Amino acid sequence: MTSLAYWVGFNIVRGIGPTRLRALLDYFGDIERAWHAPEDELRRSGLDRRSIDNLLAARAQLDLEREVARIADTGAEAVTWESPNYPRLLMEVPDPPPLLYVKGALLRDEWPVAVVGTRRASAYGRQVTRKLVTALARSGVTIVSGLARGIDAEAHRAALDAGGRTIAVLGCGVDQVYPPEHRQLAQDIAAHGALISDYPIGTPPEGVNFPPRNRIISGLSLGVLVTEAGQRSGARITADFAAEQGRDVFAVPGSILTYSSTGTNTLIQEGAKLVACPEDILEELHLTMVVEHTEARQALPADQTEAALLAHLSTEPVHIDELGQQIELPIAQVASALALMELKGLVRQAGGMRYVVAREPGVPYTLD
Repeated sequence: MTSLAYWVGFNIVRGIGPTRLRALLDYFGDIERAWHAPEDELRRSGLDRRSIDNLLAARAQLDLEREVARIADTGAEAVTWESPNYPRLLMEVPDPPPLLYVKGALLRDEWPVAVVGTRRASAYGRQVTRKLVTALARSGVTIVSGLARGIDAEAHRAALDAGGRTIAVLGCGVDQVYPPEHRQLAQDIAAHGALISDYPIGTPPEGVNFPPRNRIISGLSLGVLVTEAGQRSGARITADFAAEQGRDVFAVPGSILTYSSTGTNTLIQEGAKLVACPEDILEELHLTMVVEHTEARQALPADQTEAALLAHLSTEPVHIDELGQQIELPIAQVASALALMELKGLVRQAGGMRYVVAREPGVPYTLD
């Protein structure tokens, strides 16, 4: 049985969250030993009575291999603290969730910004959300939100319409969609971003699940933008989590006569940065050069294979067979690398399976 099965098992056990699981890992050395530990050892590890009882009951009842299969059956994957694609920003916050269920793709989202707000969005709230998110997404920012009605849904749709990437954090299992009318939106997000939850497969969308999931929304992000929210709202909870996690908080001002703006206006009074245009966010987070940084990164060789090919290419066409011989790699691997490099604008075909560099002569390539 793989170690992933034990991560999935612990994530189902009530009462064993990040802090207790970290303590178990420190005591037993690895997650498999912690899962199979005898009761007296669990007591010596410092685990409380209720958590021990819950763990023993889960061990007796759960078929861990079946639980892992259930995840795959929904088209999702499980990502743990040990996974290389666990979100870097989320790992930096106190007590990050040990396991995330993901539908879609977790990429290196280096410039994510959360956009949240009221479920009862006004025309003003929707308009300003769409305007800001469109500009952020076109600037290469990943939009994070919660798939809720109102501002959240507007943020996701605006990001998708702008051709950007967006992530939805759910208060239920990733095999559930809430609200149900957002089923198509959830599918679109999974196709152009990711659906994420730390709740096990099959978890229904109960009200108590949503405030805790907001810590993941803020934890995934460099900053949180609240575009419209009342004084007591989930968006306000997300902003509070962001402040605790050392993230920047942004808010759009609204009418003092409108309840749905009392939350954002109060946030501004308490120190959130007032947002009147997208540049207010991009400049504060030093993201004004996101597109340029991305383009510059794409213009560099991604690995040693690309670097080797570039070293043997010039403005004079070279046949793919000759390139394979020169760098001593299989033709299939060379062809695959050249195809990606052509998409990135590093090389171009000169006809007859011959390639040349696409950059101006004299400009060096470097590989970090």
